[in-house]
Amino acid sequence: MRSVLLCLHGWGGSKDSFSELREALKGSDLKILTPDLPGFGTEPDPSKPWTTDDYANWVLQWLQNQQLETKNQKLLLLGHSHGGRIAINLVAKNKLHPTHLYLCAAAGIRHPRHIKRIIGLSLAKTGKFFLQIKGLKSLQPLGKKLLYRLVRVHDYERASTVMKDTLRNVSAEDARPLLSQIHIPTDIFWGEQDGMTPFSDALLMHSEIKGSHLHRFPGIRHRVHRDKAEEIAKVICERSARQE
Repeated sequence: MRSVLLCLHGWGGSKDSFSELREALKGSDLKILTPDLPGFGTEPDPSKPWTTDDYANWVLQWLQNQQLETKNQKLLLLGHSHGGRIAINLVAKNKLHPTHLYLCAAAGIRHPRHIKRIIGLSLAKTGKFFLQIKGLKSLQPLGKKLLYRLVRVHDYERASTVMKDTLRNVSAEDARPLLSQIHIPTDIFWGEQDGMTPFSDALLMHSEIKGSHLHRFPGIRHRVHRDKAEEIAKVICERSARQE
Protein backbone atom coordinates (compact mmCIF):
# COMPACT_ATOMS: atom_id res chain seq x y z
CA MET A 1 0.00 0.00 0.00
CA ARG A 2 1.51 3.34 -1.05
CA SER A 3 1.95 6.02 1.61
CA VAL A 4 1.45 9.76 1.27
CA LEU A 5 3.80 12.04 3.21
CA LEU A 6 2.27 15.45 3.89
CA CYS A 7 4.92 18.01 4.89
CA LEU A 8 3.99 21.33 6.52
CA HIS A 9 6.67 24.03 6.46
CA GLY A 10 7.62 26.56 9.10
CA TRP A 11 6.97 30.28 9.44
CA GLY A 12 8.59 32.16 6.59
CA GLY A 13 9.17 28.96 4.64
CA SER A 14 7.48 27.39 1.64
CA LYS A 15 7.24 24.08 -0.18
CA ASP A 16 10.88 24.64 -1.18
CA SER A 17 11.80 24.10 2.47
CA PHE A 18 11.58 20.38 1.80
CA SER A 19 13.79 20.22 -1.29
CA GLU A 20 16.51 18.32 0.62
CA LEU A 21 14.00 15.87 2.06
CA ARG A 22 12.46 15.28 -1.36
CA GLU A 23 15.89 14.52 -2.73
CA ALA A 24 16.69 12.20 0.18
CA LEU A 25 13.41 10.31 -0.39
CA LYS A 26 13.91 10.01 -4.14
CA GLY A 27 13.47 6.40 -5.15
CA SER A 28 11.14 5.62 -2.26
CA ASP A 29 7.52 4.62 -2.83
CA LEU A 30 6.27 7.69 -0.98
CA LYS A 31 4.04 10.31 -2.59
CA ILE A 32 5.26 13.61 -1.11
CA LEU A 33 2.92 16.59 -0.69
CA THR A 34 4.39 19.98 0.25
CA PRO A 35 1.76 22.74 0.06
CA ASP A 36 2.56 26.41 0.56
CA LEU A 37 0.65 27.52 3.65
CA PRO A 38 -1.45 30.73 3.43
CA GLY A 39 0.76 33.80 3.72
CA PHE A 40 3.84 32.03 2.35
CA GLY A 41 5.24 30.97 -0.99
CA THR A 42 2.59 31.27 -3.69
CA GLU A 43 -0.34 31.31 -1.25
CA PRO A 44 -1.83 34.76 -0.50
CA ASP A 45 -2.31 36.06 3.02
CA PRO A 46 -5.53 35.07 4.76
CA SER A 47 -8.24 37.72 4.71
CA LYS A 48 -8.01 38.15 8.48
CA PRO A 49 -5.57 37.15 11.25
CA TRP A 50 -5.54 33.38 11.71
CA THR A 51 -5.04 30.97 14.58
CA THR A 52 -3.52 27.50 14.49
CA ASP A 53 -7.04 26.09 14.21
CA ASP A 54 -7.53 28.13 11.04
CA TYR A 55 -4.35 26.73 9.54
CA ALA A 56 -5.35 23.20 10.51
CA ASN A 57 -8.75 23.61 8.88
CA TRP A 58 -7.10 24.97 5.73
CA VAL A 59 -4.88 21.89 5.55
CA LEU A 60 -7.93 19.65 5.78
CA GLN A 61 -9.62 21.54 2.94
CA TRP A 62 -6.45 21.46 0.87
CA LEU A 63 -6.20 17.71 1.27
CA GLN A 64 -9.84 17.31 0.30
CA ASN A 65 -9.20 19.37 -2.82
CA GLN A 66 -6.39 17.00 -3.81
CA GLN A 67 -9.00 14.22 -4.11
CA LEU A 68 -6.58 11.64 -2.76
CA GLU A 69 -7.59 8.01 -2.80
CA THR A 70 -7.07 7.76 0.95
CA LYS A 71 -8.71 4.34 1.12
CA ASN A 72 -5.74 2.90 -0.72
CA GLN A 73 -3.05 5.15 0.76
CA LYS A 74 -1.64 5.61 4.24
CA LEU A 75 -1.13 9.19 5.34
CA LEU A 76 2.05 10.26 7.13
CA LEU A 77 2.28 13.76 8.59
CA LEU A 78 5.47 15.81 9.02
CA GLY A 79 5.71 19.34 10.35
CA HIS A 80 8.63 21.70 10.85
CA SER A 81 8.41 24.58 13.33
CA HIS A 82 5.07 26.34 12.66
CA GLY A 83 4.11 23.36 10.51
CA GLY A 84 4.77 21.16 13.53
CA ARG A 85 2.43 23.30 15.58
CA ILE A 86 -0.26 22.73 12.97
CA ALA A 87 0.47 19.00 12.83
CA ILE A 88 0.07 18.71 16.61
CA ASN A 89 -3.28 20.49 16.36
CA LEU A 90 -4.50 18.21 13.56
CA VAL A 91 -3.60 14.98 15.34
CA ALA A 92 -4.41 15.87 18.96
CA LYS A 93 -7.83 17.27 18.06
CA ASN A 94 -8.65 14.26 15.84
CA LYS A 95 -9.09 16.38 12.75
CA LEU A 96 -6.71 14.21 10.73
CA HIS A 97 -5.78 10.57 11.24
CA PRO A 98 -2.30 9.85 9.90
CA THR A 99 -0.63 6.55 10.72
CA HIS A 100 2.59 8.28 11.79
CA LEU A 101 3.61 11.75 12.98
CA TYR A 102 7.03 13.34 12.39
CA LEU A 103 7.87 16.53 14.28
CA CYS A 104 10.94 18.54 13.25
CA ALA A 105 11.81 21.33 15.71
CA ALA A 106 8.09 21.83 16.20
CA ALA A 107 6.77 25.12 17.56
CA GLY A 108 3.89 25.24 20.00
CA ILE A 109 5.43 25.47 23.46
CA ARG A 110 4.83 28.91 24.87
CA HIS A 111 7.64 30.48 26.89
CA PRO A 112 7.78 33.63 29.01
CA ARG A 113 9.20 36.50 27.02
CA HIS A 114 12.99 36.30 27.09
CA ILE A 115 14.68 39.35 28.65
CA LYS A 116 16.85 39.73 25.54
CA ARG A 117 13.74 40.03 23.41
CA ILE A 118 12.21 42.66 25.71
CA ILE A 119 15.41 44.70 25.72
CA GLY A 120 15.75 44.28 21.98
CA LEU A 121 12.23 45.44 21.23
CA SER A 122 12.80 48.44 23.49
CA LEU A 123 15.99 49.20 21.59
CA ALA A 124 14.07 48.90 18.33
CA LYS A 125 11.52 51.48 19.52
CA THR A 126 14.26 53.75 20.88
CA GLY A 127 16.19 53.31 17.65
CA LYS A 128 13.21 54.46 15.63
CA PHE A 129 13.08 57.62 17.76
CA PHE A 130 16.75 58.44 17.26
CA LEU A 131 16.57 57.68 13.54
CA GLN A 132 13.94 60.41 13.20
CA ILE A 133 16.57 63.01 14.14
CA LYS A 134 17.63 65.26 11.28
CA GLY A 135 20.68 63.87 9.56
CA LEU A 136 19.94 60.26 10.59
CA LYS A 137 16.77 59.73 8.57
CA SER A 138 18.75 58.40 5.63
CA LEU A 139 19.93 55.55 7.88
CA GLN A 140 16.41 54.63 8.98
CA PRO A 141 15.77 51.62 6.65
CA LEU A 142 19.14 50.01 7.43
CA GLY A 143 18.98 50.86 11.12
CA LYS A 144 15.50 49.39 11.48
CA LYS A 145 16.59 46.11 9.91
CA LEU A 146 19.66 45.88 12.14
CA LEU A 147 17.65 46.58 15.26
CA TYR A 148 15.05 43.93 14.42
CA ARG A 149 17.70 41.38 13.51
CA LEU A 150 19.32 41.98 16.86
CA VAL A 151 16.31 40.40 18.54
CA ARG A 152 15.51 37.88 15.78
CA VAL A 153 12.16 39.39 14.86
CA HIS A 154 12.98 39.98 11.17
CA ASP A 155 10.18 37.56 10.24
CA TYR A 156 7.79 39.85 12.10
CA GLU A 157 9.24 43.00 10.54
CA ARG A 158 8.86 41.66 7.00
CA ALA A 159 5.30 40.45 7.49
CA SER A 160 2.13 42.19 6.38
CA THR A 161 -0.23 43.54 9.03
CA VAL A 162 -2.51 40.48 8.87
CA MET A 163 0.46 38.13 9.13
CA LYS A 164 1.91 40.07 12.06
CA ASP A 165 -1.39 39.62 13.86
CA THR A 166 -1.43 35.96 12.85
CA LEU A 167 2.08 35.46 14.24
CA ARG A 168 1.00 37.05 17.51
CA ASN A 169 -2.05 34.76 17.63
CA VAL A 170 -0.21 31.50 17.10
CA SER A 171 2.69 32.49 19.35
CA ALA A 172 0.27 33.17 22.20
CA GLU A 173 -1.13 29.63 22.01
CA ASP A 174 0.32 26.78 24.06
CA ALA A 175 0.19 23.26 22.64
CA ARG A 176 1.30 21.56 25.87
CA PRO A 177 -2.20 20.34 26.81
CA LEU A 178 -2.53 18.75 23.37
CA LEU A 179 0.60 16.63 23.51
CA SER A 180 -0.83 13.91 25.75
CA GLN A 181 -3.73 13.57 23.31
CA ILE A 182 -1.43 12.26 20.58
CA HIS A 183 -1.73 8.47 20.46
CA ILE A 184 -0.08 7.54 17.17
CA PRO A 185 3.56 6.57 16.54
CA THR A 186 5.64 9.74 16.65
CA ASP A 187 9.25 10.56 15.81
CA ILE A 188 10.76 13.84 17.01
CA PHE A 189 13.82 15.35 15.29
CA TRP A 190 15.68 18.22 16.94
CA GLY A 191 18.98 20.09 16.80
CA GLU A 192 20.58 20.55 20.20
CA GLN A 193 21.70 24.07 19.26
CA ASP A 194 18.27 25.23 18.11
CA GLY A 195 17.84 28.86 19.12
CA MET A 196 14.27 29.22 17.83
CA THR A 197 12.60 26.22 19.45
CA PRO A 198 14.91 25.18 22.31
CA PHE A 199 15.91 21.57 22.82
CA SER A 200 14.03 21.61 26.12
CA ASP A 201 10.86 21.69 23.98
CA ALA A 202 11.95 18.42 22.38
CA LEU A 203 12.38 16.80 25.79
CA LEU A 204 8.95 18.04 26.87
CA MET A 205 7.24 16.73 23.73
CA HIS A 206 9.04 13.43 24.05
CA SER A 207 7.87 13.01 27.64
CA GLU A 208 4.27 14.02 26.91
CA ILE A 209 3.77 12.03 23.69
CA LYS A 210 3.77 8.47 24.96
CA GLY A 211 5.89 6.03 23.02
CA SER A 212 7.54 8.73 20.93
CA HIS A 213 11.12 8.46 19.68
CA LEU A 214 13.49 11.42 20.06
CA HIS A 215 16.33 11.91 17.56
CA ARG A 216 18.79 14.53 18.80
CA PHE A 217 21.49 16.10 16.64
CA PRO A 218 24.47 17.85 18.28
CA GLY A 219 25.58 21.07 16.61
CA ILE A 220 22.38 21.43 14.56
CA ARG A 221 20.16 24.48 14.81
CA HIS A 222 16.58 25.10 13.65
CA ARG A 223 17.10 23.75 10.11
CA VAL A 224 17.08 20.15 11.25
CA HIS A 225 14.64 19.18 8.46
CA ARG A 226 17.15 20.40 5.89
CA ASP A 227 20.52 19.77 7.52
CA LYS A 228 19.58 16.22 8.57
CA ALA A 229 17.27 15.34 5.67
CA GLU A 230 19.13 12.09 4.93
CA GLU A 231 18.78 10.85 8.50
CA ILE A 232 15.10 11.85 8.66
CA ALA A 233 14.39 10.18 5.32
CA LYS A 234 16.00 6.97 6.55
CA VAL A 235 13.76 6.88 9.62
CA ILE A 236 10.65 7.59 7.53
CA CYS A 237 11.48 4.78 5.11
CA GLU A 238 12.18 2.34 7.94
CA ARG A 239 8.93 3.18 9.72
CA SER A 240 6.93 2.94 6.51
CA ALA A 241 8.40 -0.47 5.71
CA ARG A 242 7.38 -1.78 9.14
CA GLN A 243 3.80 -0.60 8.66
CA GLU A 244 3.33 -2.44 5.38
